Amino acid sequence: MNTLRSTSSTGRSAGGTAANTAAYGPLGGTPSLRRAKRAADILMAGSFFLFFGWAYALIWLGVLYTSGGPAIYMQPRYGKDGRVFKFYKFRSMVANADAVLARHLRNNEAARREWAVYQKLQNDPRITRFGAFLRKYSIDEFPQFWNVLKGDMSMVGPRPCMFAQKDLYGEYWDHYRAVRPGITGLWQISGRNEISYRRRAAMDAEYVAHLSLWRDFVILLKTFGVVAGARGSR
Repeated sequence: MNTLRSTSSTGRSAGGTAANTAAYGPLGGTPSLRRAKRAADILMAGSFFLFFGWAYALIWLGVLYTSGGPAIYMQPRYGKDGRVFKFYKFRSMVANADAVLARHLRNNEAARREWAVYQKLQNDPRITRFGAFLRKYSIDEFPQFWNVLKGDMSMVGPRPCMFAQKDLYGEYWDHYRAVRPGITGLWQISGRNEISYRRRAAMDAEYVAHLSLWRDFVILLKTFGVVAGARGSR
């Protein structure tokens, strides 16, 4: 059985979280816990489209009108067991976002340092005005309910990892790949973009090592408060 291990003699991980606490069960949960978590995912994601499908359609039209490109942005991400899946979001950036980011980082040393620590930018030149509104309240994440229904993601878990971010997980990679990535998680309710990526990886590992449906429920409740207050969003 894998557990979250300490990476130093002091019993604390490099990310600053206590890492020598025994896990409650197998890494990724027992078979019954995994089945219950999947059933809850399907129920919640299905209910979203049943009750808010009309809002999804309106946002889709708004993004299509303001972005000048496809309303849905797709990107390959690492999922459970390290498998690659197509990650969906409402488009919040300009069409040539990668080139814009590369040019901005090349010409701005402060932005390079910020990106290296957080993998996010406070003033991101790629984001459209409507996209900034969607991001502020996490509305751009709505298409990920499709990812949940497809089985790529869960409602709660580590955020989907980009290819360039895999090495940042270090010794925590086995914890990340033990579960489906989530729409929300400990990172979202603990500061989001105000914390470093290294700290985020340690929090993901701690979540996976102590997986429970009750904890997922608490995280979901806290997520509503964080999103409503737009805390830590970029």
